[in-house]
Amino acid sequence: MRTLVLPMMLLALAACGNQKGLERPEDYPPPKVPYGREEALDADELLTPDQMAVPARSVEPEARSGEREDDPFDLPPEG
Repeated sequence: MRTLVLPMMLLALAACGNQKGLERPEDYPPPKVPYGREEALDADELLTPDQMAVPARSVEPEARSGEREDDPFDLPPEG
């Protein structure tokens, strides 16, 4: 067991060593232009999520803990 730990750790460390940017191969076609746009999106625009994908938080977390309201859907496991 111990003889496998060091090689596995080294393998995991080596797997995360390649940190250069990704590029599209030359023969690969560019992404299609979305409906309603004049030009195709670039890589930064494709990787930036829109407001619907990452909404702003609209509810403040509770400042201190307290008693929870009774939840009718919080059932014990069947057994």
